[in-house]
Amino acid sequence: MVTRIAWAADRSLRYPEWVIVGRRLGAIGRCSQWWIGDWLRYGTRRWGEKYAEAARVTGYDAASLRNIAWVAGRFDLSLRNDKLSWSHHVLLAPLDPDRQRYWLDRAARERLSVADLRLELRAGRGDGDRRSRSGPREIDGTGRAGEEGLVCPHCGHAVTVGAAR
Repeated sequence: MVTRIAWAADRSLRYPEWVIVGRRLGAIGRCSQWWIGDWLRYGTRRWGEKYAEAARVTGYDAASLRNIAWVAGRFDLSLRNDKLSWSHHVLLAPLDPDRQRYWLDRAARERLSVADLRLELRAGRGDGDRRSRSGPREIDGTGRAGEEGLVCPHCGHAVTVGAAR
């Protein structure tokens, strides 16, 4: 039995059946934002903006629906990666398609969590872009940045060393 707030087996399940149900539930959870986003984009193309109506129909608020539709619109079907979560895609949505492709491939290959991907994006590592000129720079791979202070080798955060040298 499935309701809006519960799942309960309608009979005694064997372990393999329980696993199959779990896979289906996981797929539904991972796919629902894509489906809603694509549904919204279809409705907008066909009948114009209907976020208030969509909010009544889906139970999501209009602002969340706008965000969902925006993210879905930022990724062609060929770019969407089913090995990564919606949250991975949300982080990469502002990027151009080439950078999205790079980061999606890298995140899947390296099995980056959303938090790890966020740190890598902030640090600007590996995407061919240099960190901002005013941002922290690591000089010798040890986290030392000369007189500027220390730079975390994981997130790129600068730490001023001050008088404790």
